[in-house]
Amino acid sequence: MTLPPGHPTIPTRKVGLLLVNLGTPDAAEARAVRRYLAEFLSDPRVIEIPRLVWKPILHGIILRTRPAKSAHAYAQVWREDGSPLAAITREQAAALQGAFGPDVIVDHAMRYGRPALGERLRALKEMGCERILIAPLYPQYCAATTATANDAAFAELARMRWQPALRTLPPYHDDPAYIDALKMSVEASLAALDFAPQAILASFHGMPERTLHLGDPYHCHCQKTARLLGAALGRALTITFQSRFGRAKWLEPATDTVLAGLPGKGVTRIAIVAPGFSADCVETLEELAIRGRETFMAAGGKNFAVLPCLNASEAGVEMLRKILWRELAGWADAP
Repeated sequence: MTLPPGHPTIPTRKVGLLLVNLGTPDAAEARAVRRYLAEFLSDPRVIEIPRLVWKPILHGIILRTRPAKSAHAYAQVWREDGSPLAAITREQAAALQGAFGPDVIVDHAMRYGRPALGERLRALKEMGCERILIAPLYPQYCAATTATANDAAFAELARMRWQPALRTLPPYHDDPAYIDALKMSVEASLAALDFAPQAILASFHGMPERTLHLGDPYHCHCQKTARLLGAALGRALTITFQSRFGRAKWLEPATDTVLAGLPGKGVTRIAIVAPGFSADCVETLEELAIRGRETFMAAGGKNFAVLPCLNASEAGVEMLRKILWRELAGWADAP
């Protein structure tokens, strides 16, 4: 059809797929970490404390003391191409480009920091994506991760006159494709070790215990993932929760406490897998692999290994392709 004179250019209709992960500072320095933490810790989904109480604590204490410490942690794991989380998420998006046919554009964003979720959502719309799948890469549903990513997407839509149709990726904590990918990854990593672990810890990011009582399914999802993975591997996993913050009671047992106590029970050879993280990041590469090792060895441990996340591995990308293809059904033709 011939367009009338002066009609704006209309891009060819496309489908967008936006991979979303938590976020990262732009640099491993205190100023960049302060900006990142200010955004992250101001989210009411993350810190469920009344604003009048929390704001003075955040700006008067935390943002004055924590950025330098966190910057040191980031500096120990920073890559030439930037933050591990940002770099790996970018690799995952690149690996999936073209996997769903020529009419599906794959992009990536961070909930906090850059590339900003709202910015990339709008960019996809401008490229002709009238249908967009938002894919938070959190296998276990948590209001502080999955929900806030969806919140940001919907908030961006609220500012649009011409909104794209939107779908969101549901949690995939018990999806057979996810469990199979974890199994293959763990088995390959264990085979590469020069020792046989007496125990395997499945360490998940912690959350305040009150979130469980408020109805967040995160704790249950973590338990099911570990149970299914253990069954697939043919051995039980020890479930722990890391990254405690503040004085509130958090989900237990705590990873650092378990690491400090295992050697006294005769368990001196361990491996840790972090199934809740779709990509290696400061929590796996610094908190577990560096500080966790120090805690375990200081308590009398002998052999210690943190197994890699699925990242942009062949198994990890194939798993994402399978679960994302199901969510794109009816929007895109099979490539």
